[in-house]
Amino acid sequence: MKRIILVSSLLAVTVMSVSAASISRTYNYFPVSGVTLAEIERELQAHGPRLDGRRGGHPGATRLEFSAKVEYAEAQRFCEVAGTRVSVEAEVILPRWRTRNRAESHVRLIWDTLERDIKRHEESHLVIAKNHARMLEDALKALPRRRNCGALASDVEQTTSKILAQHDAAQVRFDRIESINFESRMMRLLKYRLEQIKAGRISH
Repeated sequence: MKRIILVSSLLAVTVMSVSAASISRTYNYFPVSGVTLAEIERELQAHGPRLDGRRGGHPGATRLEFSAKVEYAEAQRFCEVAGTRVSVEAEVILPRWRTRNRAESHVRLIWDTLERDIKRHEESHLVIAKNHARMLEDALKALPRRRNCGALASDVEQTTSKILAQHDAAQVRFDRIESINFESRMMRLLKYRLEQIKAGRISH
């Protein structure tokens, strides 16, 4: 199953105090019913998030919005970047299984493994976003001074567009790799979880 992310980029230029790149997150859940794997799959398709106009729901999704704010300073007939702050607002959408108590143990085992993997996957998108937010912040701080702030603002916009494009490509690449490795990853996770259950470290 694929997880699709929607990346929305917002560039805002204003005067502000300087601080480090940051990410804030909220979690929202959609309901999933069913007591068999087939029923759960249909529920994920029916109630999972739909992004970019694509048909069918997804088991999880992450929406990201970047905001880059820049402080300019003019001195000695030059304009330079005096400070930047890049922030990311993230909404993580995850499934919540409502009929767990009615399902057989092997279904619960598979669901628990899948649910953990979905959350890990979506939170990995946040790591990628934060890394690129820091990259953008560093790149904006390193921009050379220009004769006027209008020219420097153009440099800021071009740099922001370039790094956000790199961010989008990194997110797509991550999804592609995760999709290829999904089955082998799930088998490893299921085997590990079974070993933990047998050893009495976790219940199911």
